[in-house]
Amino acid sequence: MSIKDKIDRHKLPQHIAIIMDGNGRWAKGLGKLRIFGHQSGVGAVREVLEGAIEIGVPYLTLYAFSSENWNRPKLEVQALMELLISSLSKELKTFQQNGVQLKAIGNLSELPEKIRKKLTETITATKDNTKCTLTLALSYGARDEIVGAVKKLATQVEAGTLSVDQIDAAAFEQQLYTAGTPDPDLMIRTSGEYRISNFLLWQMAYTELWFSDKMWPEIKREDLFEAIFDYQNRERRFGKTSEQI
Repeated sequence: MSIKDKIDRHKLPQHIAIIMDGNGRWAKGLGKLRIFGHQSGVGAVREVLEGAIEIGVPYLTLYAFSSENWNRPKLEVQALMELLISSLSKELKTFQQNGVQLKAIGNLSELPEKIRKKLTETITATKDNTKCTLTLALSYGARDEIVGAVKKLATQVEAGTLSVDQIDAAAFEQQLYTAGTPDPDLMIRTSGEYRISNFLLWQMAYTELWFSDKMWPEIKREDLFEAIFDYQNRERRFGKTSEQI
């Protein structure tokens, strides 16, 4: 029996978030430039996306480019931006055939204009697709997201449209990039690193974490299925006791 056949389709995580780590180290291990790893990582994105659709996961969020990644060498950043444009162009047909709706979160104003244009075009073209929502976190940092949400609430209080007593978790969540999207049930990180690296800090308060020693370009849909199967064998208590579940 394959790992996919062991998965209970009635207990799937509704939202999986992934930190796609290890592209550069994988390429260096092969004696190649880091950008070769990023290019090879596109295949892993396709594998995981198609696996999520195949198994029935409705939300998938990929940490594609962090706010800290702007500090990488200029040539690598430029190559990553060009790779993003070409990938969006190439994958649009796949999105449409598989019912994938594309979204993007992060400080998108920091992205080059041609990236923003291509993102907008792809998001608009896929807005009516309903099978799976694929969210790309670009120029994203969770601390900046939280600070931005606080500023939005403070502005509303200052304007008199919101009282301090009206601020609660629900009101705060409405100011986040992810408003309207369920919190991740499962977070996957590759490359043997055990950090969440400023990714969805608020949203992952009760997310189950799963780590793989594989580098991102090595990931296949079977790895996604393995993570889901492991997730289904955990007890999620959300602060309660086992007897209360």
